[in-house]
Amino acid sequence: MTRRLLLVAAALLALALVLRPSAVTESPQGFAGLGAEAEGYAQAGPGQPLRFPDDHGPHPDYRIEWWYLTANLKDEQGEPLGIQWTLFRQALAPPDASPDVPVQPWQSRQLWMAHAALSWGERHLVEERFARGMSLPDAEARRAQAGAVAEPFAAWLDDWRLSSRVVDPAGDTFEQLEVSARGQDTGQPFGYRLTLTAEGPLVLHGEAGFSQKSADGQGSFYYTQPFWRVEGEVELDGETHRVSGRGWLDREWSSQLLGPTQRGWDWFSLHLDDGHKLMAFRLRGGGQEGGDYLSGSWIAPDGQLTPLSGDDLALIPQQTSRVAGREVPTRWRLQLAEQALNLKVAARHPERWMDTAFAYWEGEVTAHDRDSGERLGEGYLEMTGY
Repeated sequence: MTRRLLLVAAALLALALVLRPSAVTESPQGFAGLGAEAEGYAQAGPGQPLRFPDDHGPHPDYRIEWWYLTANLKDEQGEPLGIQWTLFRQALAPPDASPDVPVQPWQSRQLWMAHAALSWGERHLVEERFARGMSLPDAEARRAQAGAVAEPFAAWLDDWRLSSRVVDPAGDTFEQLEVSARGQDTGQPFGYRLTLTAEGPLVLHGEAGFSQKSADGQGSFYYTQPFWRVEGEVELDGETHRVSGRGWLDREWSSQLLGPTQRGWDWFSLHLDDGHKLMAFRLRGGGQEGGDYLSGSWIAPDGQLTPLSGDDLALIPQQTSRVAGREVPTRWRLQLAEQALNLKVAARHPERWMDTAFAYWEGEVTAHDRDSGERLGEGYLEMTGY
């Protein structure tokens, strides 16, 4: 037990050092170190086709990746709420750093971190967990405290799980999922158990799944399932509530996600009421001549994607809120020239701060036509580096 505690402590320390946002120095590394050099790791780039179902599972040759689920829900009375479930994998060293050392279960160089959150009215409950990976044969991978496997799909840390509900071995095990988590925030317990049913195809962002993140060419492999129909139960204050709504699942992996001077991002995922979906992000820095780098995807109801560049969209902060001692933009103007969209996107509530190992803002937003005020949709906003 003492040895295990020491290993866990070492893992947490290493993770904190890797993920803690650093101050600007002579050798900047971007937000949370994601702009640091990645020598020895596999590199994301264009012209590398994604492969399914393999890419639903982990990519240990890359430095970082995540499985990221958000859902906009309503309870039986029509009250809105939101949930987040995220699993991060972080490599401590390149895969060939010690090729001659015999592999033992606790010699894994992979660290895992999970976030679960429930947002309802003014309340925003968050828990964070960590685990050290285990080097196990593929057939025994599910015994690990944390991990992911491609088929049948599962991703987990302790009893927080995102896993397939498909029992037919010939079926698409990513088409129907279940997600569950139970935790507590300052003594307040919360939890959820939800089923996810895909009502549209996977969407590959950027260039066939390679999403560029700076003018210098850094980027990630990035695909989304934005068509989840979500149903299930949420627990809060000892009561169980039936909920339903729409979900958005992002999969992303890279070794150098950002350029070295990029200090954070603002990322939107929107479900529009006419069936379209929109993903858009602004990376602060890394654009031409030191400006911001913008990109996005306009997704038709049938899943057809139109890539968006900085010439196609504008993301303009309109109003800030004081959150966790910081000024955070919680109202935005979002414009798409080709689609003739001029949106006002606003947080349902400003208090959606994730006070985790690397702190960020994550919460539900609504989208209205900026001129008429007509409600056009809802979604999630993530903001880092503030």
